[in-house]
Amino acid sequence: MKHQEEITFQTLAQSEEVQIGYSDSDIVIIDSIQMFTKISEAHVAMNAVIICLNGRVQGKLNGHTIELHKNQIAIIPQNVTITDVMISPDFDSKGLFLTTRILQSFLRDQMSVWNAVMYIHRLNVITLEDDGMQFYNHFYHMITMAIGKFKSNPFQSEVVHSLLRATILAFCGNIKRNLPPTNLSEENKTANMHFQRFLELLNNKGVKYRTVEAYANELCISPKYFSAVCKKCSGKTANEWIRERIIEEIRYYLQQTDLSNKEICDQIDFPNTSFFGKYVKEHFGMTPGEFRKTNSYK
Repeated sequence: MKHQEEITFQTLAQSEEVQIGYSDSDIVIIDSIQMFTKISEAHVAMNAVIICLNGRVQGKLNGHTIELHKNQIAIIPQNVTITDVMISPDFDSKGLFLTTRILQSFLRDQMSVWNAVMYIHRLNVITLEDDGMQFYNHFYHMITMAIGKFKSNPFQSEVVHSLLRATILAFCGNIKRNLPPTNLSEENKTANMHFQRFLELLNNKGVKYRTVEAYANELCISPKYFSAVCKKCSGKTANEWIRERIIEEIRYYLQQTDLSNKEICDQIDFPNTSFFGKYVKEHFGMTPGEFRKTNSYK
């Protein structure tokens, strides 16, 4: 079987092959990701921003192929499975890993930009011009200086967080200018608010099997209006959004873990194993056992 790595704050902190510049309960800044040269699959449990300084890396994010070259930045949402990783001998990069909590704190009202990039446009790789790369390199050097010079300063984390927030806001502003137009009218701020709140519920609180009606109730709107909002804002129905996330979660559990069907049901909140088996059969064309036997990385 292929080797699969679970990348969390704990595994990053414990790895001898990761050069950590800074870490706290919400952030890990790393100067080198040489651990990726030895693994071909990884489940990334955090939001990540990877800057390619040299060489190239290729892989699949939940089955979708991406390739990262020099002067490109990869932005990866939490709970993504990376497979088929191939790295050039001269690959060099820096990485930033963040919890969704701190990302929301940094971006605040601009969190909608991150959500649009990640979940609507699926824009995982951004190319920067030389001056753009210099801009972010300068910020990184400032953060590095703050980390080194403020070790004994009681406000070190606040300084680092402030610099990071400025960097991420500048980055989001840059990619916002390059986003393709959406179907959402500027006047329809209420619909946008409901849709962004739905994305938060769908992606940030653990993926659970829930109906359109359940999400609509939590948003305090009717299921019909909720479905119309999703279609208008993203071109996809609420059912399609929910189904995609559930399928990705099932795929992860069956491929990457040894959890039983009953344990997976409990994790995703399926009513029972019989319903779970029928759901997997409908969407994967085979039973959970058959899918795990032919696709497992464990």
